[in-house]
Amino acid sequence: MADVAELVAPTTLPALRQLLEQITQGQVALRLGAQARRVLTAMVEQPQRAAVSTISQLATELGVNASTLSRLAQRLGYSGFNDLQAVFRRELTEGSHFYSEQASRLQLGGSEADGLSQFTRLARQESANLATLVGSIDATQLEASTRLLVSARKVRVHGVRQLASIALFMSYGLGLIRDEVALLDPAQQGVAQGLAPLNEDDVLVVVSCFPYSSAVLKTAEVARSQGIPLIALTDSASSPLARLTPHVFQVPTHSLFYSNSMCSFMLLAEGLLAEVAHILGDQGVETLQRREALITALQERI
Repeated sequence: MADVAELVAPTTLPALRQLLEQITQGQVALRLGAQARRVLTAMVEQPQRAAVSTISQLATELGVNASTLSRLAQRLGYSGFNDLQAVFRRELTEGSHFYSEQASRLQLGGSEADGLSQFTRLARQESANLATLVGSIDATQLEASTRLLVSARKVRVHGVRQLASIALFMSYGLGLIRDEVALLDPAQQGVAQGLAPLNEDDVLVVVSCFPYSSAVLKTAEVARSQGIPLIALTDSASSPLARLTPHVFQVPTHSLFYSNSMCSFMLLAEGLLAEVAHILGDQGVETLQRREALITALQERI
């Protein structure tokens, strides 16, 4: 059993998780009360909330006093809450172990879980995500955001890594029914080049979830500073993107897959595009017919 004096405050989220497990199993001399363990467990399980909330906000959400969080940080060997929070903030933009940790959860069924049972578990989780998404959509927010997508002079969509697929789908789908739609950086000429023509008459759709891409966050922050309206598709109210715009959609991403769930993001994207098409009416149909005519003409020349 490690002595309390020998413990060093963890600098990474995986190390903090390991320490929590050791405390719970009595493998270290450090002792935490039931409330402190509950608070630390909640923070570890929702690192994005721990990373972006103020100490007062987090204390309120967890049902404790701010002083409880300060004492917890000091008990763990940190100088204070800010030092503890820095662990979560580094994970927020780096997330270096996120995918491998997700993959390890696929082993939870052990040898008893065959391929079909694994698939069934995954499908049930995705079904729950879809139901949660549908129940969380606010009609007023949906109308405001879709009308912004209709009225904007230009629409640009931005997402990277896995979420680049959602950005590409939204850009393609919206471009079928209205003009001046594109990915923010379609020709890899740089984000600055993509942002330069945009102003307050345009809109930038940003897509990101934990572990958040620092590039997408920075792009959204700069766009906001330039007065460019934003629509954010993200995973929670504590997402760094949520504080940048009133046009936020929270997408549940809980998954048994080795990364975040994409099903809910795709449903939201389809729902937004379908509503835009409904608002555009005949204008959207005419735009789509022009696209169809071009597709036919190009096919005839192949």
